[in-house]
Formats: sequence, structure tokens, C-alpha cells
Amino acid sequence: MDVFDAVAEPTRRAVLDLLARRERSAGELVAAFPALTQPAVSRHLRVLRESQLVEVRVEGARRVYSLRPVALAELDVWLDTYRQFWGERLRALERHLDSHDRPGRLGDTT
Repeated sequence: MDVFDAVAEPTRRAVLDLLARRERSAGELVAAFPALTQPAVSRHLRVLRESQLVEVRVEGARRVYSLRPVALAELDVWLDTYRQFWGERLRALERHLDSHDRPGRLGDTT
């Protein structure tokens, strides 16, 4: 499974969000998703490992997961193509709002 397929699933994105804050043990990740069974969380972690978005290391009986920033870079490169549109859209919105800024409108304190 590639990076894009892996992040398409909301639970896997939520796991990545948790790991963005700090590394976590498998047990912590299972506890973070009480609506899911341990095998379901393990399947999500396997997909994230296979897509190389996370790595795991063994500490005694625990497995500790952390993000792999290199794999996230693939997403960033793809998104970079579209960032130019975000800036222009925001500038267009700002121009539109400025052109419609008339006294007497809601929020006008003059």
C-alpha cells in the first residue's frame, strides 16, 4: 500500500496525529481507540509500517511506534504542487472582502 492509500483512512490519520505529538507504545495506541479492537488497531499499524509512515522498535515486551518523517515528505512534495493555489485563493478572498467592505455592515463599529 502506498502512502496516499494509507492516509486515506481516518483512523490511520488519527494514529499519525497521535504520533506527531510523541512516540507511543502499541498499548497506548490501542487505548486511544476504545471503539476498535486490538487486532483492528494492529492492522492499521501494519498498514502504516508497510507504507513506511511509521517505524517500530522493540523495548522489552513493548513495541514503540514513531513517525518516519522521510515518508511524510512524499506527501509534502505532492501537496506542494497545490500550495500555489491556496495562496492565490486566499488573496482573492481578501480582495473580495475588501471590495465589499461598506459602512453599516455587520461588525462595523464606525
